[in-house]
Amino acid sequence: MSFSSVRQYAGPMTTETTPVSRAERKKQELRREIIETAFDCFAERGYHATGIADIATRLGIGHGTFYRYFQNKRDIVDHVITDLVETVVAALAAENAPEAVSSLAEYRVQSARIGDVLGVILGGDPRVARFLLLEAAGIDAEMRERVLDFYETAAQLTAGYLHHGVNLGYLHADLDVDSTARAINGMIIAAVLTSLRDPGPDAQARMSSAIRRVMYDGIAVRA
Repeated sequence: MSFSSVRQYAGPMTTETTPVSRAERKKQELRREIIETAFDCFAERGYHATGIADIATRLGIGHGTFYRYFQNKRDIVDHVITDLVETVVAALAAENAPEAVSSLAEYRVQSARIGDVLGVILGGDPRVARFLLLEAAGIDAEMRERVLDFYETAAQLTAGYLHHGVNLGYLHADLDVDSTARAINGMIIAAVLTSLRDPGPDAQARMSSAIRRVMYDGIAVRA
């Protein structure tokens, strides 16, 4: 996920849009720049060693300007997680919604499409993936719970697809939906972590293919 395109999948899925004024657009751009700069500093110095002064100085703004957008540096991380959840949820609408398919063949196509979308959202900016997967939980106990809540939300979203497949008969009737959803998400997280070491498209394509093969061969009903 890159900050500049964090909502790129949300726009096309809303039926009505509200015109954004020039002033509001500038505010959104500065907010995004603050987040970008903060994560640059986090990547270079570490979260705990980064101060508001470091972020403001690099961006060329005053402390007062920073505090008009965020309460503190931790608030930035909260906003990024919220944006990430909203973007993922938006990406799982319309043709990517569980009820949009009714057969295993359609589910295969849909899940491949979703995998590509999630690859862009989660793998578009290595700083974000590295921080949220490896560092954010160590900020404090409250943030650790926030990260765990994010994983739980992701598990519930995945479970929705599995429940749909079980109900329509193209996934095993005795499937442990909740555990399987967490297992699938674990593979996705592993793919994102792998991309931090090997960001090449070949490695990502192989991981995506391997995940889908485990999913289909492991839970699909045989004719």
